[in-house]
Amino acid sequence: MKKNFSVKTVVATGIGAALFFVLGRFVAIPSPVPNTTVSIQYGLLAFMAAAFGPVAGLLIGFIGHALIDFSWGWGVWWSWVIASGVFGLIMGLMSKKIGLTEGKFGKKGVVLFNLAQIVGHLICWGAVAPALDVLIYNEPTDKLLLQGLVAGAANIVTTAIVGTLICLAYVAARPKEGSLRQEE
Repeated sequence: MKKNFSVKTVVATGIGAALFFVLGRFVAIPSPVPNTTVSIQYGLLAFMAAAFGPVAGLLIGFIGHALIDFSWGWGVWWSWVIASGVFGLIMGLMSKKIGLTEGKFGKKGVVLFNLAQIVGHLICWGAVAPALDVLIYNEPTDKLLLQGLVAGAANIVTTAIVGTLICLAYVAARPKEGSLRQEE
């Protein structure tokens, strides 16, 4: 049985959550919609989940988003924290099909990565976050639909750009098979 929670997963989770926090807290661009920003941290989350799997993706999104909300001082908005974790989980579940860890991130990998992130963002910002906002906070649905639409669209675009570039750089930097042979 394969271990899903290795030392590598723990380290990736810690580094990923810290980077998610820094990008989400200090590199976010305010949008005209209240409490919604254009953020690049979801590109990083999508890459980390594709590289390290669903457990790391879930925890990076959940912990990183909770830290962002906590740092603002108004409290943690659990519906969106959970949605960030779910997005990481979805991307991690798609990781085997994307082929990033095998170094096979060509055109097919780029297309699968972006289809997965689009579906993931639509699920998270079109269903998970708004539904939890209604259930937990009794928020008005018209406001939620606008926030979800703006956040989802911005996250899809930034993940397509940032996430794809990080994945391509990761594969390009990996040692090629046979390049580390020892001379006899």
